[in-house]
Amino acid sequence: MDSNVIVYTSQGCPYCKKVKEQLNAWGIQFDERNVSENYEYFEELQQKKIFGTPATYINGKLVLGFQEAKMKKLLNLPEDFEAPKKEEVSPSDTKAQNEEASDGIFRSVDENILSEVYDLVTIGGGPAGASAAVYAARGRLKTLVIDKAPAAGTLAITHKIANYPGVREELTGLELLQRMQEQAHDFGATFVRTPVLSVDFSDPDIKKLEVAEGTIKAKSVFIAVGAKAPSSKIKGEEEFTGRGVSYCSTCDAAFFQDRTVIVTGDNEEAVHEAEALSKFCKEVRFLIPTGTIKGEADLSTLEVKDNVKIYKKYRVKEIIGENSVEKAVVQNAQKELETWEIDGVFLYLAGMKPGTDFLKDAVARDAEGYINVDDRLQTSVAGVFAGGDARRTPIKQAVLSAADGAIAALGADAHVNKRAQLRPQYS
Repeated sequence: MDSNVIVYTSQGCPYCKKVKEQLNAWGIQFDERNVSENYEYFEELQQKKIFGTPATYINGKLVLGFQEAKMKKLLNLPEDFEAPKKEEVSPSDTKAQNEEASDGIFRSVDENILSEVYDLVTIGGGPAGASAAVYAARGRLKTLVIDKAPAAGTLAITHKIANYPGVREELTGLELLQRMQEQAHDFGATFVRTPVLSVDFSDPDIKKLEVAEGTIKAKSVFIAVGAKAPSSKIKGEEEFTGRGVSYCSTCDAAFFQDRTVIVTGDNEEAVHEAEALSKFCKEVRFLIPTGTIKGEADLSTLEVKDNVKIYKKYRVKEIIGENSVEKAVVQNAQKELETWEIDGVFLYLAGMKPGTDFLKDAVARDAEGYINVDDRLQTSVAGVFAGGDARRTPIKQAVLSAADGAIAALGADAHVNKRAQLRPQYS
């Protein structure tokens, strides 16, 4: 008996690729509905209260994420079922294979890479690193970009970008990022996929980056690693990430149009995110666990908004739902538990933590791991720069990270060529 299979996907989603590849390998036909390409499909998921992809319906039963065993069970495939050999796989698998190769400019580290001394090595291939690579390679610096997971950064997993200057059409974050990377590649930058394990900046002339394959050498370095939310501390947080739990209004606000959400945090970022969400949501409930906001931000912009309610000394204790977030258990100021019906929870309890631990004491960092830089993005080590989510900024946006990349690349150019002043690129 044939199964009715519908797969909701989005551009750049690695688990979407896995679902499609597995269905193709089993010889199962399916209807793909790409929410990045068709807004009607995006709305369908919203109506179903599903806030992430992949979402696979097999004979009306929902499978979220990539769950091979559950898919096999719903398809009534026997436990010992074996996929056809590669030559027998349906030609429709070609599309998935092409998508897998979409980050094809990235290569493995080999002896040729290890034998070079690069003018600039960028750690991170996101908007900051890719922008730096464009400027550096175009300025005739021998440029290398290192990224451990090119399709997993904040921009790469963003559903839709509609406000990047000069890009009038809507596109996914991954599409925008790939345009940047391919532009840098066209100018001569090299891209490799590998994690940086440690660094040695003790030599003033040659910086050393340890990767699994050996040591990469550079005259200057730009640290453009991303940041991520802290590990889960709330019951239900991990389970509902992508299904109502989010850490980025820029990425996910559109999913919550005319819905009710909780924003919780006591920092400047939480205030900015609550304000951004208030432009989309029917109601934003802003919880401040400590009762006061850290830093320079104040609540005046939120206090005047009719659709924002502020709750001081309230905490989210549990997130509840079936296929998506439906309720939250909240502890109020009197330490009593309340259950609220809501559609989403945006968490900024400890802000975003930069992925800089591998640096150890190689450059000066603050207590939260952000790298200290001057107005030229120079770190405490000459010839080493940092930007994007690796440094502390008032707000996180792709265009700001890209600007950081340009500044850092021009600084690297001045350092390598021993010039006191930055030399802009006009044409």
